Amino acid sequence: MPADKNDGAPVKLSLPLEFQQEIFHELRDQDELLIIARGLGLLRLVTNLLHSYDAAGNNLILLIGADDRENGWIGEALAEHAAISMAPKCRGLSLVNTDLMSVGTREKMYSQGGIFSITSRILIVDLLSGLLDPASITGIVVLHAENVVATSLEAFIVRIYRQKNKVGFLKALSDRPEPFTRGFSPLTTMMRNLFLQTPSLYPRFHVNVAKSLEGKKKAEVIELEVPMTDGMRAIQNAVLECVEVSIGELKKANSGLEMDDWTLDSALHKSFDQIVRRQLDPVWHRTSFRTKQIVRDLTLLRTILHALLTYDAVSFNRYLDTVLAASAPPPGSTRSSQSPWLFLDAAHVIFDTAKRRVYTGKFKDSEIGTGSKTVPDSLHPVLEELPKWALLAEILEEIEREVYFNPIPNDDSNGTILIMCGDQGTCSQLREYLQLMHIRPEEKAKNEDDEDNEGYSADVLMRRRLRNYLNWKRDFAKVSASLFTENQKSINGQTNPKAAQNRGKAPANKRRRVRGGGAAGSVTTRPAGGSVVVAGDRETHIANLLAELEPTEVENMQKGEIGADPLDDMDSYYELYDMNSLLIIHPYDGDMDEHILEEVKPRYVIMYEPDAAFIRRIEVYRSSHNDRNIRVYFMYYGGSIEEQRYLSAVRREKDAFTKFIRERGSMALTIDSTANLDPQEHFLRTINTRIAGGGRLAATAAPPRVVVDVREFRSSLPSLLHGRNMVVVPCMLTVGDYVLTPTICIERKSIKDLIGSFANGRLYNQAETMLQHYKNPMLLIEFEQNKSFTLEPFADLSAPSSNVHASDVQSKLVLLTLAFPRLRIIWSSSPYQTAEIFEALKANQEEPDPLRAVQIGLQAGESPEQTRTFNQTACDMLRTVPGITDKNMSRLTLEVESVQALANMEEESIAELVGKEVARRVTRFFEKNVYDE
Repeated sequence: MPADKNDGAPVKLSLPLEFQQEIFHELRDQDELLIIARGLGLLRLVTNLLHSYDAAGNNLILLIGADDRENGWIGEALAEHAAISMAPKCRGLSLVNTDLMSVGTREKMYSQGGIFSITSRILIVDLLSGLLDPASITGIVVLHAENVVATSLEAFIVRIYRQKNKVGFLKALSDRPEPFTRGFSPLTTMMRNLFLQTPSLYPRFHVNVAKSLEGKKKAEVIELEVPMTDGMRAIQNAVLECVEVSIGELKKANSGLEMDDWTLDSALHKSFDQIVRRQLDPVWHRTSFRTKQIVRDLTLLRTILHALLTYDAVSFNRYLDTVLAASAPPPGSTRSSQSPWLFLDAAHVIFDTAKRRVYTGKFKDSEIGTGSKTVPDSLHPVLEELPKWALLAEILEEIEREVYFNPIPNDDSNGTILIMCGDQGTCSQLREYLQLMHIRPEEKAKNEDDEDNEGYSADVLMRRRLRNYLNWKRDFAKVSASLFTENQKSINGQTNPKAAQNRGKAPANKRRRVRGGGAAGSVTTRPAGGSVVVAGDRETHIANLLAELEPTEVENMQKGEIGADPLDDMDSYYELYDMNSLLIIHPYDGDMDEHILEEVKPRYVIMYEPDAAFIRRIEVYRSSHNDRNIRVYFMYYGGSIEEQRYLSAVRREKDAFTKFIRERGSMALTIDSTANLDPQEHFLRTINTRIAGGGRLAATAAPPRVVVDVREFRSSLPSLLHGRNMVVVPCMLTVGDYVLTPTICIERKSIKDLIGSFANGRLYNQAETMLQHYKNPMLLIEFEQNKSFTLEPFADLSAPSSNVHASDVQSKLVLLTLAFPRLRIIWSSSPYQTAEIFEALKANQEEPDPLRAVQIGLQAGESPEQTRTFNQTACDMLRTVPGITDKNMSRLTLEVESVQALANMEEESIAELVGKEVARRVTRFFEKNVYDE
């Protein structure tokens, strides 16, 4: 069955470009790792590849690594392909992504064949349990190959698949080349993890890609460099100075580490935190509190840089107020715990300039009344507008004039305008601006001769935000103490998520009068014809409209005419949108943006923020459609970190592909050492050489076996055990996580799990059940690979606000061992060391029985001796009595009420239970006088 069955049937492809067809045929002809630049249509390639196998029928194809959104995309695309091709054998995509699906249902689905998108944890359990035979699989497609490391479940799946299936195909795909560049020979390592021998690289500068996208059908792109205001530039320079000083402090405090990547350019990317933390992890317990604080501050400073270019001036100043309040030391403490960057002169420039962008002067809380619609006279509003707003309005006006005077005939595209933003917060901001930019302030409306009375302005929007800010400022002092309590950990540990979520959104108490029918859905009419609705924000928009109605309108709605029919005149109330007069505001959404372009068919696209992947999607879209014209307005702040981050991302991707090309030129062929393993050699590998005393070698017909709880497959340990030639048997265990032998049961805990189990008391119950059913119960405390082998990093004893102390964990461990003396504790520095420890513990031991391991702890499978619960302290005391063993102890615990009753029994009565010799030793023990006479 694993043969590629296409029956020679022609398959209609939806790949109009030459390089896409070339990649498709490469994937069909051979197993390979495909690394493609972002925006070149990876999901489109995947759907065409899967459809070619789906149309053939009688195939069992597994798709792993796809998330829910990608599953939705692929499922819809396969259904469309099946409808177009009219192939009777197509069955589409089936999802196996929940543990609630019964074993019998999954087994039946596998037997019928088809294309399945399955989670890695369910698939690995089905492969190991025999529910799915690897030999019956036609092929596996791995998405997000950049996540496949040696200890991942995907690598575990591929290893089992290739060991038992040599003819099935295997394809791995990725559109993120940057993660592959870490470490030594990253491409070779990834090929080894995936059991593949052929890499295929398609960067944007590939000859066929450039030829397909730079032909006659090239998209028209207008690049617009927007200058920042003086205030924005001053704040940016000040924040960059703080970042540079912080990086310098990091280098001084950690001179022994590799710091080539600790640069100002790298600090602007989200991956910088991971780079620094990865290098500090091995010495994290020796790292000073100041260093840890600087690492956390760099994240905050990067967030401030992003907020500077996306927030309006009022919202940005409000965000800085929360940052300053949350960073303040608690009452009565010193300022030594504050972030170091706050003491720099540049920090004063940041906060002072941010305030001067909004207003000048001072105000008192008493000057602001609740619900006030006026600004106090003591304040002089400045209300600096974002420069991109005015340019956006000019672009929209230019488009309106061009559509009116120069309509393009015989064009399949619509007259829709698509505005692409970085996130939903920016979309909401632009929606409000476009709704209010033609409304004049009251003082300007009175002066008809004012030159500024014409055109567009953000005065109404900014004054509304200023009034809301002043009201918020009055109440903020009352809650600053509680705000510090809630957010101190966030500022010391990471950026406050609440502040990040609220950025760019209109204040909750804003008021706007709405007339006519409410707009809904993900599209809107042009600014001149109605309101603007953010794509995918329908429910929120409706809720805002209802909340923003004037009180008089709310009263009229509540009073309403009793005899009026609310459905009258609905024909004029609801109507279909005209595709030629739509304006859509949408956030960047990865591969989902291809759907927007294909469905909306926009003639004009305004990229409010730069995104390299979306530019390529525009190129692919334009090159794929001869009958559609499209113009792109590309906006960016000149000389800003927005421009620098965009150029840096493009350069990093190019450097990654360049490194891959060089490595591929000198890469040795990846060979699977177990692919052609001789049966005799396989037998010799099962020889157990761990025989003490120089005894003869013992040959076992079967490899070692370990019973593993299915919940443990979230960790990497089962994969490493399988890699050491152990048979991993997944079961639903009620006692322990790993059963190595009939007498050894192990409960595995990571450090976080250990702390949580101590907190809720679950560990004591787990230890007690293991003691009841196993002779050698063990607690495994496992640390992470390449991290400090100590409890101190989880305590941060030098931090002023630490809830978990290493001494607390150690004290609880001591109490645990005192409560359960027979419980053994295993300390492991990494999963790799744990696998070695397990192998040593299994040496010269019997193999565990999976059925018995499952039955232990279950009420139905327990014997009468196991169903009873005994006093563990008394049992431990009884084991110290001479002659008492595990075999005769169970009889005594069932027949004798207590240790005191046993001590008072006659020797003949004890002999009836355990025999004469044992009874004699027990009696002498209790009758012996320990005092010297």
